[in-house]
Amino acid sequence: MASSHRDDLLDITGRPSARHVLPALAAAAFGSAAVLYAAVREPALAGGFAATVIAAAFLLWYARRLFPANDLANQAVVTDWTVARAAAQAAGSAIAITDRNGRLICASDQFGEWFPSYPTPPQLKLAGPDVERLTAAGRIAWRDGEARVEGIARGALLLDADIVRTGRSEDYLLWRFSPVVQANVMDDCLRIITGQTGEHMAEAGVMTALIGAEGRVRAANAAFLLRATGRTDSNIIGRDLAAYMRVDAKGRIFFAREEQRAVPIRIVQVPIRANDPSGPMLLIMLDDSMVGVDATSSLAYVETLLSLLPFGLAMADRDGRLLFYNNAFGRAAGISANDRPSYPGDLLIAEDQAAVAEAIRRYAVGSQVSGDIAVRLRTQPDEPVSLSLAGVRGLGEASVLLSLRDNTEETRLKRQVAQQTKMQAVGQLAGGVAHDFNNVLTAIIGHCDLMLMRHTPGDSDYDDIQQIKSNSNRAASLTRQLLAFSRQQTLRPQVLQLPDVVSEVSALLKRLLGENINLAVTHGRGLGPVRADPGQLEQVIVNLVVNARDAMTHGGTVTIRTFAVPASEVRTIRAEIMPVTDYTAFSVSDSGTGIPPEVLGKIFEPFFTTKEVGKGTGLGLSTVYGIVKQSGGFIFAESEIGKGTDFLIYLPVHAGQPGETTVRAPQRKAPAPDTWGTGTILLVEDEDMVRNVAERALTRQGYSVTVASDGEQGLARLAEMSHVDLLISDVVMPGMDGPAMVRAARRNHPDLPVLFMSGYAEEQLRKSIDIANVSFLPKPFSVAQIAEAARDALAEGRSEANPAQLGEHA
Repeated sequence: MASSHRDDLLDITGRPSARHVLPALAAAAFGSAAVLYAAVREPALAGGFAATVIAAAFLLWYARRLFPANDLANQAVVTDWTVARAAAQAAGSAIAITDRNGRLICASDQFGEWFPSYPTPPQLKLAGPDVERLTAAGRIAWRDGEARVEGIARGALLLDADIVRTGRSEDYLLWRFSPVVQANVMDDCLRIITGQTGEHMAEAGVMTALIGAEGRVRAANAAFLLRATGRTDSNIIGRDLAAYMRVDAKGRIFFAREEQRAVPIRIVQVPIRANDPSGPMLLIMLDDSMVGVDATSSLAYVETLLSLLPFGLAMADRDGRLLFYNNAFGRAAGISANDRPSYPGDLLIAEDQAAVAEAIRRYAVGSQVSGDIAVRLRTQPDEPVSLSLAGVRGLGEASVLLSLRDNTEETRLKRQVAQQTKMQAVGQLAGGVAHDFNNVLTAIIGHCDLMLMRHTPGDSDYDDIQQIKSNSNRAASLTRQLLAFSRQQTLRPQVLQLPDVVSEVSALLKRLLGENINLAVTHGRGLGPVRADPGQLEQVIVNLVVNARDAMTHGGTVTIRTFAVPASEVRTIRAEIMPVTDYTAFSVSDSGTGIPPEVLGKIFEPFFTTKEVGKGTGLGLSTVYGIVKQSGGFIFAESEIGKGTDFLIYLPVHAGQPGETTVRAPQRKAPAPDTWGTGTILLVEDEDMVRNVAERALTRQGYSVTVASDGEQGLARLAEMSHVDLLISDVVMPGMDGPAMVRAARRNHPDLPVLFMSGYAEEQLRKSIDIANVSFLPKPFSVAQIAEAARDALAEGRSEANPAQLGEHA
């Protein structure tokens, strides 16, 4: 039975019979057509491809019957991917096919142009986040059958990727990359002219054409083609407009082909770019034959067309009265649905009305020229906008065409850039002031410490000296806040969890809020670790909570909420300045009075406060702003009058290294041991008052101190000294600075310990002081602090010295 069944499958030559081969060919063709349709989504191309495969396979089968091959049974079946590649080439997109082992099977030439060397998806030469998105989409496609990734950046090119699982056994992935088409005003005009709107205008006799800056035709509707060439199917794209027009001795415009029997043409020129009258423009052409017995002029047709355009246009007569404006003009000018302005000046502030009225009269009676004037709208008196005017003729009462661009988004971005620039400039100024002030405070605090060593509690001067030192420490706190705002303070970042920081500071917050204000804390799930200074992060929370408390004079609730923000939700925040990545965020909300809109944009500026005199320094929120920015995060404020304010802080999730641990709570310093010591110290400081204080403080602790006033003198002193245990130097000095002096000194003293001191923050100086075996002491410092720093620097230097050097020191 089995033998007879096999014979039934074979013909008399021993080869498969036609009744079994042809169905197999048809099945293979339809399978290939399905793969092609999944790739290009073109039914006609897929059907044609299927028919081609059937015909080619049948001819091959028939040739095999005529010319049998003896070794057919010994030949291995090899998949021919040239047909699929040819189909991919015809699709015009970048297409690649990979198997389950991640190997690239075939790809189109367009794929090779966009991704040189034909890399295997998803491992393309893209930004890290885009590669991760493609990898995740590939896994989804294997699981669900298809996936899509939008907005992949490849240089200046923006791509969308569609991934489809395909093949007879669904063991291949088809990757299709297509460019994102970004529409603009030119595209809008092209769609209007060549689309259904252009057909309706042609039926009404309105001729429209889009002309490039070089004077060549970009697009034209059927009415224009018929008058210019005599046929509606003529192709004049790219040709010079002047070839189809002529002007007679009276200045009238005609179509060149109509000669003496022509009807004069009225042309309205609408610049595509309002501030570029010499650039591309839209031409609207009409003739006198369009005026009917009911005295309806061509102006009505122009108004119909202008109402369809995506940019703001209006028309006024020679007396300045508004005859028409489209919806885009109304939105840009802030005209409400019930408002019907009579003159363009009604839309402007009083100071600009006379200038606009004069400009309209000038353009109405003069030559047909265009120009711009800066005006301020009543709805936006603080933001000047550009109003374009152009004289027009042949449209009845209309004498001036006005154009107003809706630049709300552009204005918002300019305001953000201006605010960021102002904050940066103020931050630089604050950092410089804080540095100079730190030198003064170092001298004041140091002399107070030296005087307190000679007085005991109960002396007549002891309390006064203590009061001076207390006020100096308060001033030092202000300089630290200035440095925090300018993002120049010294941070000690650690990997930590936000809920741990909130829990650590909760007890303090409850004491600060008092009995009439409640504190509510909620934590979200899936919070990633962040890298920040725990002490400074606590300062951020405290400052925000205190600010919320002061806004609720009659009691209320302060809510602290932590939550995760995945990269997929970043765009929904509508904050363009935030990179697309994962964030761990927290918010501090209150139920207070709220912040007025005119004040909301100034709250992060230093020394800006709405509190009474003596009740606030104006540095609380500016300090918060600086700490968040220096930690790589973002802060936003949302407020509504009468309902409260919500501060939102976004910190990027830290991608931990192997073996890195998360710190649960801020680490506290252990009590310092005795600060007495011995050794020779070279002290280099350009400020006399700081140098004197430091020298006296170190001498009292048992050290032998040699001083120098700049880097060159410091090197000379070092050359004269037989032995130096520690070099203490300022960082920024006139002439040779501290780091340059240390590098020169290390040539002859490679193991010399160094202690840098500066009024600038360590973070700001990190690049210049990136030297081995170096410690840092921020100004202002007390006598005890410089003594502790010197002791620690000497201990670290001696622990790193080799036995031979230790013997020499002994």
